[in-house]
Amino acid sequence: MRPFIHVNCAMSADGKIAGEDRTQVRISSDEDKSRVKNLRRKYDSILVGVGTVIADDPHLTFKDGDYDTNPIRIVLDPHGRTPDDALVLDDRAPTVMVTLEDCDREWDCEEIIRSGRDEIDLEDVMEQLAEDIGIENVLVEGGGRTIASFFKAGIVDRYSVFVGGLVIGGAGAPTPCDGDGWIADKGVKMELRDCEVLGNGALLTFEPRFQ
Repeated sequence: MRPFIHVNCAMSADGKIAGEDRTQVRISSDEDKSRVKNLRRKYDSILVGVGTVIADDPHLTFKDGDYDTNPIRIVLDPHGRTPDDALVLDDRAPTVMVTLEDCDREWDCEEIIRSGRDEIDLEDVMEQLAEDIGIENVLVEGGGRTIASFFKAGIVDRYSVFVGGLVIGGAGAPTPCDGDGWIADKGVKMELRDCEVLGNGALLTFEPRFQ
């Protein structure tokens, strides 16, 4: 058994999540920001990759939450690059760090999971999160390489993407499913479940079909 996995992100009208230099660009409308705040409250945990931690240094907590009410924070950090003073390691919520098996980096956090040799074994990690910690659902918020790894593993249950009313441009600008690329037979089929206008943009919600 593994948790329910919901990937949620925002991209520009030309499919970018940031500028070529990885600088954050505001994409979400005020309406979408409110939606995301409410969405986070429905999940046991919020997951990001180390790239997001280094670039944005997020808390991944609610402003009005505390240690017991905030979701568990999960960081995929294969080689242990997260700084000791990263905000995701503060005392506002429990944090689970995930590395490769041969990474010996330690942090002052709730738990460290080490899984996989060349790349993190997401299926194994999700099983450990469910069985050892009791996590029933995970909200994956990025970045692009992390989202791509979940699609590659075939373990995305819901994918929601807000398409904002702007164009960022740049061949090297990151996309929601970023990284070195991987081959899926004719791509990952997606079934559109909902479409909603939120300010100057639209929220698309899909259910992936991996078989």
